[in-house]
Amino acid sequence: MKPAKMEKFTPDISVNAGEGLTEYVVSFALDTRFEALPPGVLDEGRKSMLDGFGLALSGSAAKTGDMARRHIREVAATGPCTVIGSDLRTAPRFAAFANGVGIHADDYDDTQLAVAPDRVYGLLTHPTAPALPAAYAVAEQIGASGRDLVLAYQLGVEVECKIAEAISPRHYQHGFHTTATCGTMGAATAAMKLRGFDLDAGLRAFAIAASQSAGLRENFGTMTKPFHAGRASESGVVAVDMAAMGWTAARQILEAHRGFFQAAGGGYDISAVRDALGDPWTFDSPGVSIKPHPSGSLTHPGMTKMLDLIRENGVVPDSVAKVRVGANHNFMNALIHHRPENELQAKFSMEFCMAILLLEGGAGLPEFTDEVVLRPDVRAMIEKVDFYVSDEAEAAGYQKMTTIIDIEMKDGSVLSGRADFGKGSPQNPMSYDEVADKFHGCAEFARWDRSRADDIVAIMREIETLSDLAPLSAALSVQGG
Repeated sequence: MKPAKMEKFTPDISVNAGEGLTEYVVSFALDTRFEALPPGVLDEGRKSMLDGFGLALSGSAAKTGDMARRHIREVAATGPCTVIGSDLRTAPRFAAFANGVGIHADDYDDTQLAVAPDRVYGLLTHPTAPALPAAYAVAEQIGASGRDLVLAYQLGVEVECKIAEAISPRHYQHGFHTTATCGTMGAATAAMKLRGFDLDAGLRAFAIAASQSAGLRENFGTMTKPFHAGRASESGVVAVDMAAMGWTAARQILEAHRGFFQAAGGGYDISAVRDALGDPWTFDSPGVSIKPHPSGSLTHPGMTKMLDLIRENGVVPDSVAKVRVGANHNFMNALIHHRPENELQAKFSMEFCMAILLLEGGAGLPEFTDEVVLRPDVRAMIEKVDFYVSDEAEAAGYQKMTTIIDIEMKDGSVLSGRADFGKGSPQNPMSYDEVADKFHGCAEFARWDRSRADDIVAIMREIETLSDLAPLSAALSVQGG
């Protein structure tokens, strides 16, 4: 089936047209003050930060969390920075790595929303996983305040998202994982802001970060996907560490003919970056989506609509004959595991996500385990799900996650619905209290003390008032770190 015709992406790779673009980005980050953050942007950022810390807790209980800590103990000395959910304290780069892996371990973290018709909606980058761990680690290292942490995190997210929006869609479509690539520069932005860099050091740090940017989507459904996020966060910290020592690097790493945009994407839309940073802030428009389920973001509109249909019609598993799920062809490039064999593959399986909702009426961390994926009733329900490319979804545009649901019942009736956006998106947002509920679920999954989880929720509600991060660090680490 031919995809619908979309607005053609016209790359601008002229050095003259993009001259000074890297300097503009770095200058924006270094010059922006906390007072420039609008109240609504602060509100949305608090939710994503709370979400990130909760996911680092649940991620600490994953197999990847144990492996990351084992690796750090083998190669690194102790240091000032918290490895969340553990008693381990280490150097900033390694804390950023472990916490980045943790946040992305369950594919439950927030998602940048695309706006251009030629972009795959919700498949630009996971902004918090690279930016927050780098900001938090360096903030702990230098004894920064809550305001310092928030500002650095916001700047990291803003730069990461605008770079991801600008690069040619070919970057993602041909296999790069933008959380890994663009996330590295977001992490470096957060770290350099906290370290108080001047323009020269910032440009060098940015170029060092860009040269470390890597990550391939073929690794989706494996432990290497969260490795991407952890490595991006670590690489941003390393870039800043090296630049602080005087390490040399190019000054126009974004716009140069041999720079990031051309090498990694074959071009870019300069208008998505130039004069666009903070105007509007990404958290303001188009917004960042917080996930209600630990699965790929493209599953969420369909899952939201499926839950609505189940609850409104009292659907029980034995009454279902077949389920048809239609989406645009880009879904097929990400949701590649049609018969998943483990929990990581299940996160990128529309068939599993539909099946588990029909069987359990919900899909949280306990449902995404190897044991559940391999249950006979789950395998049987998966066989009833037909995931296909829909003409209607193609025509809706790729800036939407349009999903068409048809549940064919054994009595011959059909329950149908369509969703363009899922719960947690700006069109159907989660409140701070709803994010706090998700946080508590993550903390419970990690067997975290309820009272300490309550403390973290309260701290993050007023994070800007902290003169230092000691209370937060104590609450996020075993026995107070």
